[in-house]
Amino acid sequence: MASKKVLGLTAATAALVLGLTACGGGDGGDNGGGGGGGDGDAFQFGILYPQTGSLAFLGPPQITAAEYAIEEINGAGGILGTELPAIVEGDEAGDAAQANEAANALVSDGVHAVIGAAASGMTQATYDTITGSNIVQCSGSNTSPELTNIEDGGYYFRTAPSDLLSGPVMARKIIQDGHQSVAIVARADDYGSGYAGGLQEELEAEGVEVVVSETYDPDSTTFDSVVNAVGSEEPDAIALISFEEGAQVIAQLLENDVSGDQLYITDGLNSPELGDSVDESNPEIVNGITGVAPGADNPEFNDGLGSFAPDLEVYQFAPQVFDCVTVIALAAEAAGSVDPAEYVSEMAGVSAPEGTECGSFAECRDLLADGEEINYQGVSGNIDFDDNGDPTSATFQIFHFGDDGYETLGFEEYSVNE
Repeated sequence: MASKKVLGLTAATAALVLGLTACGGGDGGDNGGGGGGGDGDAFQFGILYPQTGSLAFLGPPQITAAEYAIEEINGAGGILGTELPAIVEGDEAGDAAQANEAANALVSDGVHAVIGAAASGMTQATYDTITGSNIVQCSGSNTSPELTNIEDGGYYFRTAPSDLLSGPVMARKIIQDGHQSVAIVARADDYGSGYAGGLQEELEAEGVEVVVSETYDPDSTTFDSVVNAVGSEEPDAIALISFEEGAQVIAQLLENDVSGDQLYITDGLNSPELGDSVDESNPEIVNGITGVAPGADNPEFNDGLGSFAPDLEVYQFAPQVFDCVTVIALAAEAAGSVDPAEYVSEMAGVSAPEGTECGSFAECRDLLADGEEINYQGVSGNIDFDDNGDPTSATFQIFHFGDDGYETLGFEEYSVNE
């Protein structure tokens, strides 16, 4: 598909006209996602995230980070001097039909932006509903390379890195640990195939042999075929690209004489409770496993989020979601409008390297008010959207399960320019 481009002035004007029709905003309603919005209107965020389903563990950090960002924005006076109301929620539920039903509800509610979906597959199922209504959509956790070239009219963005960035980071860690033959086992979906492709390409470019590359149906009740394929080749290391069903794959691999220090996992299994999921009676069985996930080396943000939500236990993708909310708010400030068709053309500009660096909504907003161009430095790291709405650099967490339980070994930066 042709690469999408951020809307220019002429396209934005056309989108405004279309939005008046597509979103029922022709009557001048205050909060129409495509046609409403003007001075004095309250910016209404919606969020599409997993309240239920296989990725429900990602739900609490997503909604909490969005609410934390809104509190920071309201503490600085709101968007264009008007405080934001409570975010409108929708459940993607790990089901395409339900996710699209929730997306339609958000559009009908007249939101000015949608945060999410959390899962790449759920964004594939909903982006046409959202961006087709000329509403900006920004995900803090979509990583599928397939989302780079979707036909979204320039309204889709993400602050999480594509798996084409994640794969090379995992490859580097596997090589650093001294492995020379690798088996790749992945879900048979966009997430699995995209990640596996980037990982295999980087491994082979560095002279490492990929002896197995197998996919599996994530709805299976047994994973004997991929486990047997791995066992027959006896690789040094095994990369598992999965969501929660990966706990069962790990259990079967460990039962077949694979050791923990051979296993490398992705963000879909980045949970301190992984050991309980694999073997509740022996959670230490996962000791030795190492993983790679988009992260943020930002203790100050973690402390702030912890104070905002003391009971929050999982922070995965929270910085990226916070950045989605903040960059949208700054784009609206730069455009002087809450109308997506007006502010979408400012999304890339407020985080562009040519501007003055700033690190919070209030600081950046004040620079805009002084007539300066800005370069918002996200809490997840530098964003710098490309023409497809993808970040061009990212920070990755290297996590590990050891004798002291779940731990972070460090963080690694990776850029598309490397």
